[in-house]
Amino acid sequence: MTSSQKLASELNVPASPTTSRVELWSFYLYYVGNNGLSGFNFGPSQFQNLLFLAGYDPSQPPSSTPCKSNTDCVLPYLGKIRNINSIVLLTNGISFAIQAVLLLLIGAWADYGTWRPNITVIFTLVAVAVSFAWLGVEDPSKWQVGVALYILGLITYQGTLTFWTAAFPGLARHLPEVQISAQLVADGEKSSDEHAEFESLSRNRVSNISFTVSSLGEILILVVMVGILEGLKAGSSTANNTKAFSVLIAFSGALWLLCALPWFFLEKRRPGLALPPSSSLFAIGFRQTYIALRECVGLKQTFLYLIFYFLMGDVLNTTVTVIATLQNSIVSYSTLQLTLLLIVGIVAQAIGTYSFWLVQKKFRISTKAMLSFNVIWILVLTVWGLIGVHTDKFGFKHTWEIWLYQGFYGLMVCPWYAYSQTMISEVSPPSQMFLFFALFSVVGKTSAFIGPLVSSAIITVSGNNNNMPFAFLFGLGAVSTIFLYLVDVKKSQVECDEFVKAETDLKAFQGSTNST
Repeated sequence: MTSSQKLASELNVPASPTTSRVELWSFYLYYVGNNGLSGFNFGPSQFQNLLFLAGYDPSQPPSSTPCKSNTDCVLPYLGKIRNINSIVLLTNGISFAIQAVLLLLIGAWADYGTWRPNITVIFTLVAVAVSFAWLGVEDPSKWQVGVALYILGLITYQGTLTFWTAAFPGLARHLPEVQISAQLVADGEKSSDEHAEFESLSRNRVSNISFTVSSLGEILILVVMVGILEGLKAGSSTANNTKAFSVLIAFSGALWLLCALPWFFLEKRRPGLALPPSSSLFAIGFRQTYIALRECVGLKQTFLYLIFYFLMGDVLNTTVTVIATLQNSIVSYSTLQLTLLLIVGIVAQAIGTYSFWLVQKKFRISTKAMLSFNVIWILVLTVWGLIGVHTDKFGFKHTWEIWLYQGFYGLMVCPWYAYSQTMISEVSPPSQMFLFFALFSVVGKTSAFIGPLVSSAIITVSGNNNNMPFAFLFGLGAVSTIFLYLVDVKKSQVECDEFVKAETDLKAFQGSTNST
């Protein structure tokens, strides 16, 4: 019996099937479709484009003068006249607040029975429907509808990403080579530390290859999109450009569904835990999140990483959103320019992510060390924007900076999305991996709505200085690095082993009803 089978037996969970290459590549293919082009890239750009076209110059009588690229642009929103960049950040914050509550409700479902694949399917289908709904929003007068689609697009995109990502530790753990390694440990032919290092590298390989494959597929999609834009004559008029945004979003949604189908049918339904007595699916999420937070305090290293993830996730999510609003304005919402910029960014992302993995593999560098190196460049990004608070010469103010940013972001920043997720799996108890992924997602979504709301307020208070949020983001990012430095992965493994032992003795999750 392998160590994974022994663990499953102790937890009264059926042993999971071995991960096949076909299943693994269907996992990679799903991410080619769920690349963010609809809900994270073109959806938000179309939303801001509609706001710009519907807005007015605040230096003139209300609604009398359309916005121009060299003027402020405002609209009435939630009871107040706001800068459109502030509106985007505020709506972004509302979206992430809804996501946090939603994940509290359903996040733990992934740990019980075979629910997680169903959640991924539902989120995906709704996301595709939202993508097609953008085809009905091509007029600036419908910008309020754009608010709803923007929020729904972000919620469904992040939801699918959360539950798809939660599958990868299990896929890596049940790879044939990892199971062989676990058997060698059980037979006394290999040390636990050697196996832990091997499994960690396997997780990093799956994570990094998925990001690289997604990037390569996204590049091909973007090249096709350039052809679509030429056919639509997107650059000939504002109306054509606005229509082109909606067409690109719908096209992204269609490809997403196509790439998702193999994963829907080929993913092996690995059984989770049995639902605890006297618990319901609608209550289990809140109950288990409370328990996970309580236990996380006992899991000191996990808690330290949770704090870091909360802070740095907020910094990066908000930084990217602020830069995106500046980028859209600089290129005058040109669909062609934005598509070409994305091609540069995704090429850089593929090179950056795979290069990080090759360096890690060659020198056998730990996940924490790779993540620490990556975080330095996130802080550099905030300093870049901070410089622009008091000058128009630098700080995401010019077209050339946006092109440079796309390359820099792809090469040096994008590996965050692989290593930050892999790090979660290294500081989480394996028997409750999905729950802890959901917990980190809830924490990430909570921080993700705080940052945009604070940044929106900063822009408003500073007299519509769109670079001022970078001061807040740099300070927050610098503080967060302290918590990452304090994380000890080896100590975390010991703490997690003790946690699993307590769980099998009914002292953690199943026995929690007696202590709460």
